[in-house]
Amino acid sequence: MDKVQAMEVFTRVVEMNSFSRAAEALGLSRASATTIIQGLEAHLRVRLINRTTRQLRLTPEGADYYERCMRILAEIAETEVAMTRSGQGPMGKLRVEMPAAIGRAIVVPRLHAFHARYPDIELVVGYGDKLVDLIQDGVDCAIRVGPLQDSSLVARGLGDIHLATVASPAYIARHGMPRKLADLGHHTAIHYFSNRSGRTLDMNFIVDGNPVEVAVRGKVSFNDADAYVTYGLSGAGMLQAPRFMVQEHLRSGALVELLPQWRPRPIPMAAVYPQNRHLAPKVRVFVDWVAQMFEVCPLLAAGEGDCTGAMPRAEAPARARSPARATAEESEVVL
Repeated sequence: MDKVQAMEVFTRVVEMNSFSRAAEALGLSRASATTIIQGLEAHLRVRLINRTTRQLRLTPEGADYYERCMRILAEIAETEVAMTRSGQGPMGKLRVEMPAAIGRAIVVPRLHAFHARYPDIELVVGYGDKLVDLIQDGVDCAIRVGPLQDSSLVARGLGDIHLATVASPAYIARHGMPRKLADLGHHTAIHYFSNRSGRTLDMNFIVDGNPVEVAVRGKVSFNDADAYVTYGLSGAGMLQAPRFMVQEHLRSGALVELLPQWRPRPIPMAAVYPQNRHLAPKVRVFVDWVAQMFEVCPLLAAGEGDCTGAMPRAEAPARARSPARATAEESEVVL
């Protein structure tokens, strides 16, 4: 058995979730790909993939083997690159996932800077509203929001997302300006509900250093951050949204910040990746670049700002938290 070929076929089947598509990508017949995987499982004496008529799912042993294969294949590729492209930078396809709002407002407008620095990396960017399984879905790196717990993923802190409680002038003219939290009982909220749980999120505030949740009545809910903010601009109710999404509307007067003395609690943000994937230079440089970009992007600050500040030089270290193990679970947030 050609073990390297078997690893390549296996990893491609996992990433494409299809024997047929993987075989086509590798220039093999489907029968050949199937035979190679069957031979690999027989050689290892363990089932790697559970097959059904609708999908392929990794077994726990398959997930572990996939990570080991990715590490080995990455090392082989890097060795070949070092021999044939001495002095060249990281290269290869890099698949990343991130919340749509962060991608549209912050990351994508600056991707040209990343490509200018690393022209040999082919980026595949996905906007994931649903939590993806990085290993099962073949994702190299993801930007996640919310508290992270211990698991097999590695996390690098990227800072916090600050939120603002806002409403349009038209809404305030009709319902008045709330001055204290008790006033919210007489107001209407536009609700946001989680794609993952379907739960509607209450408004939250930090009062004397402690988080306080307030249920405010409302008849319209969204699970898309852009639609959520757009409806708020129409004067239908109050909302709590990431400050970077509403900052321009606050500047123009289209929205007004409410109860600024009791701001919503910030949401931590991190880049996460499988334990062994961080060995690949393409992942490492992308995470470093994102950390540097977020560090100097005032859109992620508690106050006003934009993301037009100069990027740190390539050699400047980012002031991000050290990598730590993190879970694939996310808190429910408006993004």
